[in-house]
Amino acid sequence: MARAQSNERVAYVSAYDEKTRAPISGLGVRDFVVREDGVAREVLSVTRATSPMAMAILVDNTQAASDHIADIRRALGAFVKALQGVGPISIIGVADRPTILRDYTTDQKQLQDGVGKVFAMPGSGATLLDAVVEISRGLQRREEDRAAMVILTTENTEFSTRHYKEVLDALARGGAQMHAVILNTPAGVALDDPARNRASVLDEGPKRSGGTRTDVLTSQAFETKLQELAAILKNQHRVVYARPQTLIPPEKLEISSAKAGILASGAAARGQAAR
Repeated sequence: MARAQSNERVAYVSAYDEKTRAPISGLGVRDFVVREDGVAREVLSVTRATSPMAMAILVDNTQAASDHIADIRRALGAFVKALQGVGPISIIGVADRPTILRDYTTDQKQLQDGVGKVFAMPGSGATLLDAVVEISRGLQRREEDRAAMVILTTENTEFSTRHYKEVLDALARGGAQMHAVILNTPAGVALDDPARNRASVLDEGPKRSGGTRTDVLTSQAFETKLQELAAILKNQHRVVYARPQTLIPPEKLEISSAKAGILASGAAARGQAAR
């Protein structure tokens, strides 16, 4: 009777080993804890996620990234190759203004050509926050029921003037899980408003969207960390859970692992966001 009075909801969830970040597959209904506004929901089924995932890769091609461009291109090339078959991928540069280097495609040759267009622009700064907003708006028009936004960046000067709340709201409307891989640099200690807004988005964005954040100390680590992320994204779970009928939908969805040593994060399927 209770089941008949509930709505079935879908979430896409990543699960991985806390120490090694190796993806964990084949989990079941007892392995996940789903809460909406702090209230536990019944998990009805867990299967392997197989629907296409739209993925936007935002890459640092600013002057600050000049010394790291070779590592960035090498890491990106391996990353898009590892993601073959997952879904359409786009590559966006964030120097001076958001620029599409390769629009959404599953064609590996076109994607590798897009990677080859990643060059540091002299005298440029980052417009990362503008890019997050613009790409999120574009994702709202796409039909895939899951999406990811992958940010590969150094901590450099931010030229966008957007407030972090505006950016996070746009991210939520776009429905992408944000995954950020960040090279820590001295520029990351700037204390002006753009820097604070950027830091807030890179901190809160992955948490709120069900994604991940990884900090590295050298750009040579980009390739390894992106390979780890590719494996995690390729092994997502489709979690179906029950939500009681209610006039006011919940504002917050939290997904965690019921098993020690396993981290889990995820978000509602696009088109059925919690708000």
